[in-house]
Amino acid sequence: MDHDLLLSAYRQMFRVLKMAETYEANRPITKYVHSTSRGHEAIQLATAMQLLPCDWVSPYYRDESLLLGMGWTPYELMLQLLTKGDDPFTGGRSYYAHPNSRAAGKPKIIHQSSATGMQAIPTTGVAQGIHYLEAINHDGLERGPEGELPVVICSLGDASVTEGEVSEALQFAVLKGLPIIYLVQDNEWGISVTAEEGRAMDAYEYAAGFKGLNRVRIDGTDFEASYETMRKVISHVRAQRKPWLVHAKTCLLNHHTSGVRKEFYRSEDDLAKHACTDPLVLLRQKLAGTVDPAQLTRIEQEVTTEVASAFERAVAAPEPSAATVQDHVFAPTPITEEKGERTPAGKDKVILVDAALFAIRELMAQHPECLIYGQDVGKRLGGVFREAATLGEQFGDHRVFNTAIQEAYIIGSTVGMSAVGLKPIVEVQFADYIYPGFNQLVTEISKSCYLSCGKFPVASIIRVPIGAYGGGGPYHSGSVESTLLTIKGIKIAYPSNAADMKGLMKAAYYDPNPVVMLEHKGLYWSKVPGTEEAKTIEPAADYVLPFGKGAVVLAASDEAVANGESACVITYGMGVYWAKAASKSLAGRVEIIDLRTLFPLDEELIYRTVKKHGKCLVLTEEQQNNSFAEALAGRISKACFRSLDAPVEVLGALNLPAVPLNMGLEAAMLPNAQKVTERLEALLGY
Repeated sequence: MDHDLLLSAYRQMFRVLKMAETYEANRPITKYVHSTSRGHEAIQLATAMQLLPCDWVSPYYRDESLLLGMGWTPYELMLQLLTKGDDPFTGGRSYYAHPNSRAAGKPKIIHQSSATGMQAIPTTGVAQGIHYLEAINHDGLERGPEGELPVVICSLGDASVTEGEVSEALQFAVLKGLPIIYLVQDNEWGISVTAEEGRAMDAYEYAAGFKGLNRVRIDGTDFEASYETMRKVISHVRAQRKPWLVHAKTCLLNHHTSGVRKEFYRSEDDLAKHACTDPLVLLRQKLAGTVDPAQLTRIEQEVTTEVASAFERAVAAPEPSAATVQDHVFAPTPITEEKGERTPAGKDKVILVDAALFAIRELMAQHPECLIYGQDVGKRLGGVFREAATLGEQFGDHRVFNTAIQEAYIIGSTVGMSAVGLKPIVEVQFADYIYPGFNQLVTEISKSCYLSCGKFPVASIIRVPIGAYGGGGPYHSGSVESTLLTIKGIKIAYPSNAADMKGLMKAAYYDPNPVVMLEHKGLYWSKVPGTEEAKTIEPAADYVLPFGKGAVVLAASDEAVANGESACVITYGMGVYWAKAASKSLAGRVEIIDLRTLFPLDEELIYRTVKKHGKCLVLTEEQQNNSFAEALAGRISKACFRSLDAPVEVLGALNLPAVPLNMGLEAAMLPNAQKVTERLEALLGY
């Protein structure tokens, strides 16, 4: 092997040693939890040194050598270690070796969490996106200097491969033939859990169960062997576009993290065993016979000085400004005003489910970056509610396709798809089934824009059919908005009619942030009695409705307001129709606000309306206790305290664990027009 390459690797390995020693010697300063890559240097450098700027990499928290090999400097890594304002990855918001980057001249890195397997899905989503861009010969596909196609590296510790989400990623990568390498670094420890305790097989053996997944074992402490193996694997993926799993045996020379120290749980025999395969020592031994020892000494002296200087500079670097703490929760959206024709002349009324379908059809016709996937949305069925009907026939299987029952993959893959410039629209078949995807929604999607300082907002739409619709039972009737609303960094729409559905779907597409579209199954076809008004004239193709703008769907009479004889109902979804039905026996005395989006929320309209009437009912289909509706009522009580003539009321479903299947029991649980009428009569009686 070329001596210059070996010397470059040695320089990097010695950097890692001196950095680790510096961090350990300055523990009061390096106070935030961190890991180092000592013992993993060879395989990480062997990988990084063969990557191109067109490639994508998802490191895990022990991958500082991978970052150094990709061109990041000790100083830049130390800025993150010390959470400095100039940290190039997260601006002081996340841990050491938790990178994300779009830096020119380097492979790109999406945001990922403290990756213990969760990164496998978003990173496979990157490969999925690249696969699609190749298929349509899209101008957005970046290539190498000689026209090379990009590869994707997903780095994992072996203990994380036992995560179920890793299985979902491997399954999809093999099924679709994606250009991704799962680099598994096996040091035989999962914090204090040994390999024997924590797994029935290692990653190489596990990979045998995924037909079509190429696999190889290597000694990850041997730089030359690692380099040659990774050269072959990377070359194969560049040319053949098929997935690989590389199982690299490594050693762990430092602590698991600075907070979980090796002396807490590792024996002297174990430490001695790992020390015998120190990649730095092994490489120095190889170089000793062919390189002037003075040259190695000179490298060591230069690195020692470099690391000391870098640390001194990093310690002196400024802290992040507290004024920036709320920056980058969302990327700015271009849709801030209602525009286009909402009720064009000569158009027929459409049902809500078709309004969504027509909006997506128009978007897909205009934007080749738009795809839709999920369970049963392909052309054979077009969705269990026919919400994607005909899209597969019109746009092809490469743009509209089925997935397995993999809610985590469906949701989490949108991170990677968005990163390469696509706009995925995905579907969770029922709201009750969204929970397997919550890990990705909370840990990866919602935090990506914030922790990447705006470099990686996740532009995705997650469609979620929601609510009870007559005998759906405990697994097809649930409401989940309160749970979703505890997640910061996502937007949530809940349209109650066809026009709002189309306008909000268009706004969601052009919004660069993650959007959850809650679509009430009982309003899809207006089959539930009293919901005929969910059908509306279909808006024109140019119609957009911005998030955060509620609507007055029924106004109280001026006389009732002037006499203090009115009340307002703040609601959304099916609640709009219960409130409308209830208002018929209270003519002129009820004003109804349809929120339309739950986050952002039109608080200005809410508070103005409540102050106007002095009496307020917040109405929801969800179980009432600890719900979004109760939280909103509390905020209304505070903001409108001086204008209230009665306590703010809340009406929701009974506080039961699930919606019963029997329709009589279901009706007993849920609100309805009669229950709303009774509550309003009591409120108006104050």
